[in-house]
Amino acid sequence: MSGAESLTLQAGPLSFSARSQGEGACVLLVHGFPDNAGSWRHQLPALADAGYRAVAPTLRGYEPSSQPKDGDYHILRMAEDMVAWIDDLGVEQVDLVGHDWGAVIAYVAASLAPERLRSLTTVAIPHPGRLRSHGLRQIPSQLWNSWYILFFQLRGLADFVVEARDWAFIEKLWRDWSPGWELPADDLASVKRTLAQPGVKKAALGYYRAAADTRSETARRTDELLARPIPVRTLAITGAKDGCMDTRLHDVALLPEDFPNGLRVERMEDAGHFAHQERPEAFNRLLLEFLSEGRPA
Repeated sequence: MSGAESLTLQAGPLSFSARSQGEGACVLLVHGFPDNAGSWRHQLPALADAGYRAVAPTLRGYEPSSQPKDGDYHILRMAEDMVAWIDDLGVEQVDLVGHDWGAVIAYVAASLAPERLRSLTTVAIPHPGRLRSHGLRQIPSQLWNSWYILFFQLRGLADFVVEARDWAFIEKLWRDWSPGWELPADDLASVKRTLAQPGVKKAALGYYRAAADTRSETARRTDELLARPIPVRTLAITGAKDGCMDTRLHDVALLPEDFPNGLRVERMEDAGHFAHQERPEAFNRLLLEFLSEGRPA
């Protein structure tokens, strides 16, 4: 990410590395799995050139300094991290952009603290609450796409397989989720280095294991947040060739009534799960157009 500067964000005792570029209204870009903050290497300079300050943090657990002692990787905890980042950046509001897990967490953050967001942009993931109540019922084949989530519940076995043969499992996910596109070798190596850090593999899989919790108070609180309307202007981007999250779910699990301040859904042809990396120019045009619509004159 040439031209970006390094910074550290705090959320309680946890420290998060981030990359920042540009000056102006703050745009917070949050990566997913299996990925790192380099996911936004094409967006940081484009946003900076357009007059924004783009900040790409590293998610909880994806480096030793942000791994909580209690191993809590519930979605709500990461949403609270996002709010803490906004505080640490010294701004009242941000435009929040999330991909994959970053998108799931962003939906919860938008419900938890909507007053801190100027806008919400999600990539590849429809509304998580509606995904369960509407999406899977209408498109049950998504359960097959999500096989890896069940596999990740096999503690020990999954941990071994994910790292075996130089992270071949991770390479398979990238190929399956973005058919016909190949992550550049340097960027794939960066993802592997991230996952190979102490505790990161366990943390990354911990997201999926915490998501299987339905009984704790934290899980119930998350469900309550996802049952609320999201009063934040929202753009949802899906890749038509997404091999992880069936693009049709964006037609059935994103309901206008859940987004009283506006919902826009964009389907990017010839893109899969990592649309912002596969077709960065087209993605950046969509994002900048959306952000400019809500930008003060």
